[in-house]
Amino acid sequence: MSNDIILRAQDVHRFFPAGEGQLEILKGISLDIKKGEVISIVGPSGAGKSTLLHIMGLLDRPTAGQVYFNGQDIYAQSSGAQARIRNASFAFVFQFYHLISELDVLENTILPFYISHSIMGFMANNSGLKERGREILDKLGLSQRIHHRPGQLSGGEQQRVAIARALVSNPEIIFCDEPTGNLDSATSAEVQDLILELNRKEGKTFIIVTHEEKIAQKAHRIIRMVDGRII
Repeated sequence: MSNDIILRAQDVHRFFPAGEGQLEILKGISLDIKKGEVISIVGPSGAGKSTLLHIMGLLDRPTAGQVYFNGQDIYAQSSGAQARIRNASFAFVFQFYHLISELDVLENTILPFYISHSIMGFMANNSGLKERGREILDKLGLSQRIHHRPGQLSGGEQQRVAIARALVSNPEIIFCDEPTGNLDSATSAEVQDLILELNRKEGKTFIIVTHEEKIAQKAHRIIRMVDGRII
């Protein structure tokens, strides 16, 4: 595998039970993604876009086929090794922000560290982690919102917090599933520009499922799917 290929899907199939038979959602998907690319995956509802994203991001398993991350077959790894890849190297941004209403912006941003580390590990790194969170929030224009709760933020600000949360662990790949689907057109454009800026300044790889052609056109590459296949 070429050194610049960070993620590869190879002949990936996904079946789901349907009555007495099976429903085939993905029909032999093969796809290479290079480090530092912004990839848009587009297609009609039911094309398999989100299923492919979830399989590449270790949120679902393929029925058949392989997914390679930095040359390693991730579904041949133990569940513990998969969890480490998912927590340390992958991050996710969804249409709905999934922020915790009882936590403020900074606490929501550093939440992944709570989940992936022990209490002792969190306490040992607490001050440095908060500084990292403040640094990211400042880059995303949220330095004046650190102690606000999600309910005090606009939709665009909440999505910025979700992006900040994705960045806190310094992942190699950020998977976005309809990241602007819950936003108005002006706010959507702001989030699109933010993703491109992060890619340009920090070299982050983004894989974005979207139904919005304007977002797709800004990516380095557009992957079009129909009926479980890349066309």
